[in-house]
Amino acid sequence: MGLKMIKINSRFYILPLIVLFFVFGCAHHKKLTVEHSLTIYAAQDDSDSLLIRYAPLFLAYDFQKTYNRIGKPEARKNEDGKINIFVNSEKPVIYTLERAFSTSRGSYTNLIYRVHFPKVPFSLIPFNLTMGNNVGLLVVITLDHQQNPLLVSTVHTCGCYLAIVPTTSLPKSALPECWKEEPLNVYGEVLPEVLDFREKENSRLLVHLRPQVHRVMNLEIVDDQKIKASPNFMIIPTPLAPVEKLEKLAANGDNVGFFYDAGILKGHVRGSVKPWETMFLSLISLDLFVGADKAYADPQKTENPFYTCL
Repeated sequence: MGLKMIKINSRFYILPLIVLFFVFGCAHHKKLTVEHSLTIYAAQDDSDSLLIRYAPLFLAYDFQKTYNRIGKPEARKNEDGKINIFVNSEKPVIYTLERAFSTSRGSYTNLIYRVHFPKVPFSLIPFNLTMGNNVGLLVVITLDHQQNPLLVSTVHTCGCYLAIVPTTSLPKSALPECWKEEPLNVYGEVLPEVLDFREKENSRLLVHLRPQVHRVMNLEIVDDQKIKASPNFMIIPTPLAPVEKLEKLAANGDNVGFFYDAGILKGHVRGSVKPWETMFLSLISLDLFVGADKAYADPQKTENPFYTCL
């Protein structure tokens, strides 16, 4: 009887440990190293489009580690003929998409910016639950019909860590009834409760990227010209490219899409299956490839809806 009671009780100790394991896997803070010069990716384009006008700056901490760098998805055919998809950290690109939509309140435009990193590296302490290759991040700026920014949304291309931050141009009547005017806590990252694009002369969104896991650790509005002129920052001019470019990556005379176009992985980024998340979260999410990065596209085309919560 005593032995049986011990076995039953032990389950109550194991369950909290498992929960804590995943909580810290999703939200951990590794101490940042002191850097005398910080690296910023800044969009470079000769056009005067909305996409270049509002393109965010990306601040990459611990830049010397290649996995913390924004890169360009590329394809390479190996000697055995197999095609390998990877993110080249020496050639950064910001992929873009513009979408117009309407509601009962009016007409709006989403400016969508997509960046990819080589990987989230393996780590047990702290535990990187999202370990995997070819990982990415989306930043969406929603404009009204007068081209005023209303919302800034950030989410990983796997659908994780969604954050929606209003701006001072968003009418208060559009906020949720339960909205609290306090900093937003997004799985351990604290983001501002509101952004004011009017407070700086040459206003630009600056996205702070946490090293290793590429989490958005802060959002702020900065003066674009002052940032680029400051000796404290190394600026990397980064070209914009339409997201359609990801559908055809050159590989020794062949073209291959960054996303699977058939089979059970259709709509997912090639090579982005997350082993830890598949092992521990696929059952409770009813998704064998939970955590794998995806195309942000029409689900009728990809047959793979882009969902942002479990």
